[in-house]
Amino acid sequence: MFSSHFTFSICLLTFAFFLQTTFGASPIFHICSSSAGNFASNSSYELNLNNLLGNLYNQTPPQGFGLISVGISPNQAYGLSLCRGDLSATDCQTCVNEASSEIPLLCPYNKGAIIWYDNCLLKYLNTDFFHQIDNQNQFSMWNPQNASNSTTFTNQTSEFLTLLAVEATLTPELYAVGELDVAVGGSNKLYGLVQ
Repeated sequence: MFSSHFTFSICLLTFAFFLQTTFGASPIFHICSSSAGNFASNSSYELNLNNLLGNLYNQTPPQGFGLISVGISPNQAYGLSLCRGDLSATDCQTCVNEASSEIPLLCPYNKGAIIWYDNCLLKYLNTDFFHQIDNQNQFSMWNPQNASNSTTFTNQTSEFLTLLAVEATLTPELYAVGELDVAVGGSNKLYGLVQ
């Protein structure tokens, strides 16, 4: 009995993995801008946005970063795409293409939106946001486990991420990963990624 349930479970997981690989990854999170307003179907802004999404797809690799605008004010669209630093140009382009296809479905007629995947993010807006730090569009993913000594854990995590940030500035991709053994209530590993 156990063997048949186990075999069924393995087959189900394999099928789910196959579907995920075939149809692409799901977004982790997205935000549709309510403050940017909406556009009408077949408007100049929609045409500019569609051109922008296609151009980001082509421009992002191989650097893993794209930043463009299309059109003229008041119907100008601004866009940004960013891939994780360890992705190949092909995987980066695939992720940006997926994001470009998905975000109009999730945020139809929104003049601004941002979407996060594990491998990339894509943002567009009807106003120039280039060279500005975005402190409004963010999300958090929480680990449900607790550290036995949260102060020590927080200090170790902060020092670890600071070291990774310094390391990232020394690479062309501005990207660094690492792992750290943390001694908080036993031996555990902390994994970090900075870009």
